[in-house]
Amino acid sequence: MSTQHLPVVVIGAGPIGLAAAAHLVDRGIEPLVLEAGPTAASAVREWSHVRLFSTWGEVVDPAAEKLLSPTGWTHPDPATYPSGGDWSEQYLQPLADVFGDRVRLGAKVTGVSRAGRDRIVDADREQQPFVVHVAHADGREERLFARAVIDASGTWATPSPAGGSGLPALGEKAAADRITYRVPDLKNPAVRARYVGRRTAVIGSGASAFTALAYLADLTKSDDGAGTKGVWILRRGISGSTFGGGEADQLPARGALGLAAKAAVDEGHADAVTGFRTEAIERDAEGRLILVGEDGRRLEPVDEVIVLTGFRPDLSFLDELRLNLDERLQAPVELAPLIDPNQHSCGTVYPHGHRELSHPEQGIYLVGMKSYGRAPTFLAMTGYEQVRSVAAAIAGDLDSADRVELVLPETGVCGGAGLFDTPDAGQTSASGCCAPAPQLVQLGAPATAGAAAEQTPAGGCCGS
Repeated sequence: MSTQHLPVVVIGAGPIGLAAAAHLVDRGIEPLVLEAGPTAASAVREWSHVRLFSTWGEVVDPAAEKLLSPTGWTHPDPATYPSGGDWSEQYLQPLADVFGDRVRLGAKVTGVSRAGRDRIVDADREQQPFVVHVAHADGREERLFARAVIDASGTWATPSPAGGSGLPALGEKAAADRITYRVPDLKNPAVRARYVGRRTAVIGSGASAFTALAYLADLTKSDDGAGTKGVWILRRGISGSTFGGGEADQLPARGALGLAAKAAVDEGHADAVTGFRTEAIERDAEGRLILVGEDGRRLEPVDEVIVLTGFRPDLSFLDELRLNLDERLQAPVELAPLIDPNQHSCGTVYPHGHRELSHPEQGIYLVGMKSYGRAPTFLAMTGYEQVRSVAAAIAGDLDSADRVELVLPETGVCGGAGLFDTPDAGQTSASGCCAPAPQLVQLGAPATAGAAAEQTPAGGCCGS
């Protein structure tokens, strides 16, 4: 059965999904983009207050720009840093508008399989089209057919929990009214009131945690910020790489994030608790939250908890497909060694495309944030090159698909995360963190930290 007349279904109308559609159109292939949210770039809009650490020049896809240019669209200043809101309104929404009814909103994909074939059946499997089940916002269900499926649904909807073992901490769900898994928008009066004058724990060690700490520090220094205090919960110890690459990061705004977090601790706006893995979250008599560690320690009560421990892919609706995923990261097995934080060095990601993203089930590709599984440090330019290669492969142009050339900026931090918990790892090494006895620490700040942070945006990763 020929499937060439069918569209390629793209799951997700975010930055990478829309870029995939642009590359498909450029190849003369009909895309159908299914977006679960009510608008294009629904996930990006949820962090509209956060500034990217990539510039406009790095977050506009070339094929997308080719589609936008005839509409009179003007490329924002390539050297400036957009917020999530800027990215959505000035680029992603106009791009979605170009596709018209090729983008369907309120269309949640609930399952993908081969027509008439569950994952067990071999017979004529590859000759069957993909079947995609969709639940619409009005309750209607639909079945669609596709020649290929590009899953660019991201990981935003499935944040990782506070628990140190990868499971929700005991009591975490019961404390949901005082826990958020997003960087809060402290310019929103209602959100600001939740944190001002209160003690807030931030759990996590990446760019989003840096951003939250910097925001809380700014709140502390504001006119109404008296009594505001951050408590930074780290599962590891403190070393030279804890705060990122700083001035060695080839993305200056990303490096500045770590410097801003360091300044928040050094200036006393936040205390850092190291070597702490959360096992339980309890309430005291006043309703405040007490974090309990796996070692039995109980921290002083906090009013709010911000959990920023990363994201993980939702694979549930792909269960009838034959995927080959790494057992650690839940990323495509050929891509995983290139991005595994247990091995990864210096932020260098080797060029990769359709071959690293392929599966035993031919014609299904996980791209964008979802392709990284649980690994961090994904950049938009990575996803744009992924979908360029994938679209070329679907079109049968393997020469172009295999010609993957992408040089990503290094983080300035070397050494895999697997070294961080090694007891005999040297504390002075820049290549990893040792795990000293858990303690409450404050650090001495270099004189340049604050200045560097002021010169560049507060920034955030969030799929940038």
